[in-house]
Amino acid sequence: MAGIGKGAIFEDLLPVMADKLGGEGLIRELCNGFQLLMDKDNGVITLESLRKNSRLLGLQDLKEDELVSMVKEGDLDGDGALSQMEFCVLMFRLSPELMEESQFWLEEALEEELKNAKF
Repeated sequence: MAGIGKGAIFEDLLPVMADKLGGEGLIRELCNGFQLLMDKDNGVITLESLRKNSRLLGLQDLKEDELVSMVKEGDLDGDGALSQMEFCVLMFRLSPELMEESQFWLEEALEEELKNAKF
């Protein structure tokens, strides 16, 4: 994935997952990742739950400032935590290649809809 904070660079595996799993499969896997990272009592990813559970996804080497940055960057509603939607949006945003592919998929779907539309 692209960098989180300053200095953490990850291999962007989301496009590979998307190719192998398809769109629905990728979303399902992102949801599974969210479930692993979330605070079970609150149903969101908090900084504390991210610290505690990140090793389950192989992110044990992330530094504190990188974890804080991840939550801040993904927290669209300002509540200090990541909902499932915010987490999925963040994962897509951290994957430039997948963002480009998403644009292609959207254009392709729109073209298909227009072909099938009866005006």
